[in-house]
Amino acid sequence: MKSAQQFWDKAAARYAKSPVKDEASYQKKLAITRDYFQPDWSVFEFGCGTGSTAILHAPFVRDILATDVSAKMLEIAEAKARDGGIDNIRFQQGTLDSLSLTPGSFDAVLGLNILHLVEDPEAAISRVSSLLKPGGVFVSNTVLADDMKLHWRLLIPLMQALGFAPHVSRFGKKGLLAMLARAGFDIDHEWQPDSLSVFIVARKRA
Repeated sequence: MKSAQQFWDKAAARYAKSPVKDEASYQKKLAITRDYFQPDWSVFEFGCGTGSTAILHAPFVRDILATDVSAKMLEIAEAKARDGGIDNIRFQQGTLDSLSLTPGSFDAVLGLNILHLVEDPEAAISRVSSLLKPGGVFVSNTVLADDMKLHWRLLIPLMQALGFAPHVSRFGKKGLLAMLARAGFDIDHEWQPDSLSVFIVARKRA
């Protein structure tokens, strides 16, 4: 956890200034997610970064717990929420396996651009399932590192060794779908905005 925290703390200011790479796809993901939301829902987001997505979703649900490993990311997120007058988001530092959370307490869990960055994605998905109420939804957008071209797969370990890249877990779409199924999820919505990522809304079986 400490090395990941250090990496993202160092990257926080630069990350906050980075524009959304594909605004149209981002807006589509927001709209699809909101189609599931209900005004009385409690939402949990892990790997929230600087809080942009949580802040945009906040008006559509009762409350959001948004978490990240990086204190620097959360400082930026809290400032953005204050500036936006958003008062139904609670930001907390931690990871899926370090936070003390009540099982079955959330209607939706958001894991956006984060599953490929955790050490054990299968354990992370299982943890998400345990936190959701029966029938709750897990919304994820995930890089499919195993589907990258060979030169990128070879370059990433070098970049990691030099401190320019975080941990990356390698799996493809087939592997991701299998992990979701084993954790008790059915796929409600699946969309690939490009060949190397997939956006999924998975529903926990009742």
